[in-house]
Amino acid sequence: MTEIRLKEVTIANGETIGYREREGGSRVVVLVHGNMTSSAHWDLVLENMDEKYKVYAVDLRGFGKSSYRQPVHSIKDFSDDLREFADELGLSEFALAGWSLGGAVCQQFCIDHSGYCSKLLLIASASTRGYPFYGSNEHGLPDPEKRLKTLDEVKGDPGKTIPVQAAYDNRNYGLLRAIWDGLIYTDEKPDPVRYEKYLDDMCTQRNLAEVYQALNLFNISSHENGLTKGTGEVSKITIPVLSLRGDRDLVVTEKMTKELIEDYEGRVEFIELKDCGHSPLIDDLSGLLEYMEGFLEREEQKV
Repeated sequence: MTEIRLKEVTIANGETIGYREREGGSRVVVLVHGNMTSSAHWDLVLENMDEKYKVYAVDLRGFGKSSYRQPVHSIKDFSDDLREFADELGLSEFALAGWSLGGAVCQQFCIDHSGYCSKLLLIASASTRGYPFYGSNEHGLPDPEKRLKTLDEVKGDPGKTIPVQAAYDNRNYGLLRAIWDGLIYTDEKPDPVRYEKYLDDMCTQRNLAEVYQALNLFNISSHENGLTKGTGEVSKITIPVLSLRGDRDLVVTEKMTKELIEDYEGRVEFIELKDCGHSPLIDDLSGLLEYMEGFLEREEQKV
């Protein structure tokens, strides 16, 4: 098996970024994880992606091995960290793959830092119009008529923020496993050893409410999203884009993906993964790798 090394680098803003590096060829791919995860959750991709690719998986600020010296206020904070990470390692002309939250980060990166990324893969990605945070109703369920507006409101939400944060603080793996079994995975689950590692890794997150609010505010479309006016910056993304979503995804809805496709105005290729939930990394690893590598290879042949 190709060696995977866990490393750290201090970037220009003083934060330390943890990352996993897998040896390979000269074709560089950078993987950006979702919320409640870190680079640890990319392990199966790192282990199984074709060895022609040199692969990096980063820990965003406040996740995994990365520091959290300055709080994040927006998706742009993450994408600027990613640019400084690329500068420290001397990376350019790489492909970016973003899962869920990572999809928003990668889109913002491509907007603000053109010339770095040559291909963009969005895996169960947050919409171009963000990911709304709804307050809880009397049953503790999200209420679409009660969108929260401020970070303080998000921090005080009793339906999602408070119980998940408490699960982190108390290392309540039972609750975290129930959340992932109910919302993330479908018929497939990680093997017991990996699952335990993932649960332990979830508890490294130090920015839960800030991430919820950053996604709540994110809007690169030309539409008002119910909270923020769109910047229209999605029009700046002109590199090849592939979007993948499982047809059983309970986190990123079909509506959100339709928004993303609409906002790219024909500049994105979309593939629906059958019988797959929010984690193609577990639900359909072979399909995910097939589509990722096919997209990367096909575009390279056009150069």
